[in-house]
Amino acid sequence: SDVASDSAPLNRLTERLITEVGDIHVLRDPTRGGLATTLNEIAEQSGVSCLLDEAAVPVHENVRAGCGVLGLDPLYLANEGKLICVLPGEKAAAALAVMRDEPVGAEAALVGEIMAVEGASPRVTLRTRMGGQRLLSMLEGAQLPRIC
Repeated sequence: SDVASDSAPLNRLTERLITEVGDIHVLRDPTRGGLATTLNEIAEQSGVSCLLDEAAVPVHENVRAGCGVLGLDPLYLANEGKLICVLPGEKAAAALAVMRDEPVGAEAALVGEIMAVEGASPRVTLRTRMGGQRLLSMLEGAQLPRIC
């Protein structure tokens, strides 16, 4: 049988981001705990809040369907061969152009924004497809065992 993997080398893409775009504040791989947990780590370590747009997060339909059947949240699944890049908003278009120019970055998307914390604790909030908001906490335990 054929086993598909989502792992991918990101060295060329990250080199291009650094040399062609610059002013990158954070580059993280969302392997453990997925996008939601990694954004929580960034928020906590940097003292900022994140607003994530659910509709902007690229999730393949087969992943969404599998998660629905298994009762899993795709925002907490490990993502091999992906990265989170935090940089000033005015650099976003240039960063997306560089990422999408590389095969491993073809599905790159602007999925949210970082905001200063004013008198509140750092947090990650999801703007849902229905227009509501949901607080995304750190993953507790292991949603799925690691295979790699």
